[in-house]
Amino acid sequence: MSNQLLNFIGGTWTRSSTSLYLDVINPATAQAMTTVPLSPGAEVDAAVNKAAEAFVEWRRTPAGERIQYLFKLKGLMEEHRDELARIITNECGKTYNESIGELQRGIENVEVACGIPMLMQGYNNEDIARGIDEHMIRQPLGVVAAITPFNFPAMIPFWFLPYAVATGNCFILKPSEKVPMASQRAFELIEQAGFPPGVLQLVNGGKETVDALLDHPAVRAISFVGSTPVAKYIYSRATANGKRAQCQGGAKNPVVVMPDADMDMTTRIMADSAFGCAGQRCLAASVAITIGSAQDAFIERIADAAASRKVGYGLDDGIEMGPVIDSNSKTRIEGLIGQGAEEGAKLVVDGRNKTVNGYEDGYFVFPTVLDHVPPKGEIAKTEIFGPVLSVMRAGDVDEAIQMVNDRTFGNMACIFTSSGAAARKFRYEADAGNIGVNIGVAAPIAYFPFSGWNESFFGDLHGQGHHSVEFYTQTKVVIERWPREWSRQF
Repeated sequence: MSNQLLNFIGGTWTRSSTSLYLDVINPATAQAMTTVPLSPGAEVDAAVNKAAEAFVEWRRTPAGERIQYLFKLKGLMEEHRDELARIITNECGKTYNESIGELQRGIENVEVACGIPMLMQGYNNEDIARGIDEHMIRQPLGVVAAITPFNFPAMIPFWFLPYAVATGNCFILKPSEKVPMASQRAFELIEQAGFPPGVLQLVNGGKETVDALLDHPAVRAISFVGSTPVAKYIYSRATANGKRAQCQGGAKNPVVVMPDADMDMTTRIMADSAFGCAGQRCLAASVAITIGSAQDAFIERIADAAASRKVGYGLDDGIEMGPVIDSNSKTRIEGLIGQGAEEGAKLVVDGRNKTVNGYEDGYFVFPTVLDHVPPKGEIAKTEIFGPVLSVMRAGDVDEAIQMVNDRTFGNMACIFTSSGAAARKFRYEADAGNIGVNIGVAAPIAYFPFSGWNESFFGDLHGQGHHSVEFYTQTKVVIERWPREWSRQF
């Protein structure tokens, strides 16, 4: 990997004109691996202009031909799976197995988008009136862009990229400046797949780069995943400029544990959900609401699971959890743990102020469990985005559902139970876009939209599946008549 990462504009790798570069840090070692440019707005303009030029021919390319490039890309991603996973672990911190899992979800989206000749079909009716037919067809928007976060550098871009280009748009990616290396390598594979110049482009950068995308009149749609405050900003500015926008925000995901739950299975799945990827995912279980006899049984088991989880560098053997992304995140998470204790929660397992042998400078926060967390406290509603599980207690399923719904976020809610009636009630009443029943991470596969409600999502159409097809196309209705007397001329 080069000492300075490049942009990919108009089919050419180009060095940014900026003098502003950031170090890309391995969070396990705290060592710099490369530098990433904070590209100025002029380079966004150049990328948008190249995309607009490419769109003229790309939209005319039959869908069956467009997806041939995606088939090639899918094969290349599978061929380089190990290499990409190691890059993800080094820049993001997660374990190698977590990186492999993330990458597989990205590949699945490429695979689903290869079905676009059927997915973007319209519909029609003959004889809406005598001799008059009506058709609805889907056409691409033009130039679209995505701004993606640090926690899934090889999956989240592919919630958007394959659907955008399969439907005939030209796509610009602005990855997180904290984790740009996986995108750099993915775009080398994109170049190898042979996409025409300008169809897919990569522009690294920070806020100026983002604002240039949001303000550029030729950019028709913006996709974003990140925190709620930034999602609100992106959505507001994009829509004020007349763009379509889908903006995934933060989360505080509650999980209800019923007395009839299989406690061993529940604990194992919950530990993976709360502490997997160091809790840095928008579908991490962050609140456990226990009911009746589940209360003491669960807290004992989850405390053991937290205390015994093996933490370290994600490429080392046997490691179950890696570091958080940077020193600021580590400081913030440890501060919120302390705040929870100050609010009256019992600190059952404390993951603060610990180090990993050989990686003493790494940004490690160990798994943490807080019990008796006050439902109205600050810690109960703040997105920690770290390996911290807050445990609350409820008298029955109705009280638990009320606690689930008494929050501003609405990304995910889960229940563990053996009762079909309790599961159905929860599924029906829980105020969240992704629901899990005996599932710890209710992540939709690529065939389904990645839902989110309330302050976890701003927009109308989500990423993945049919929602992506609708988001990246505009409908055109054609009403036509061919009078018989005209046909008699031939």
